[in-house]
Amino acid sequence: MIGWCLRLAVWLVLALAAALVLYRFLPVPSTLMLGRWLTLQTVERDWVPLQQISPNLVRAVIASEDQRFCNHRGVDWVELNAVIEDEDGPRRGASTLTMQTAKNVFLWPGRSYLRKGLEIPIAMAIDLVWGKQRVIEVYLNVAEWGEGLFGAEAAAQRYFRKSAARLTPAEAARLAGALPNPLLRNPGKPSRALQSAAGRVRRRMVQLGPLGNCALPD
Repeated sequence: MIGWCLRLAVWLVLALAAALVLYRFLPVPSTLMLGRWLTLQTVERDWVPLQQISPNLVRAVIASEDQRFCNHRGVDWVELNAVIEDEDGPRRGASTLTMQTAKNVFLWPGRSYLRKGLEIPIAMAIDLVWGKQRVIEVYLNVAEWGEGLFGAEAAAQRYFRKSAARLTPAEAARLAGALPNPLLRNPGKPSRALQSAAGRVRRRMVQLGPLGNCALPD
């Protein structure tokens, strides 16, 4: 039994390594997208390279989700330790964009200690093999922005009738503000809660330092 488990673990590690290399160059699906395809549900997604996504959206998502994105190696240990040491219990997340990408591409939705434990080494491997530009490119092409709606290009076309390359700072902030709850928040017709969230994102975008140290468009 132990030998079988070890062989399975080795094969899983090898499969992950192969996927990391292939996904460095190919358009990447998320596990949610794969699940919808397998159950014959529609998927709306148009993969575009990072150069065809507005720097406003790159900046908005980093400002909203992971302000230390350019300074960590996939896992923000400073933020993670702060959450663990919170005497009142964790009241916030410490999931980086790289960890969210690991979850979206290789793991499953929902909360569990097992999934969170797997996110960390996979995120570190992704950061090492892909680099910052590829991580944000994949994230912005697999992020969910509505029922069956994935990626920045499809979201920009549906909500603003324009390409992702032409998103304004205000539109980018609304898209970033919708990410925590994409099935209930409509960037095209923002609720008061989404307008408030977008306002916070805009302020963080101004406060965010330059992104050039991780070679991202700014």
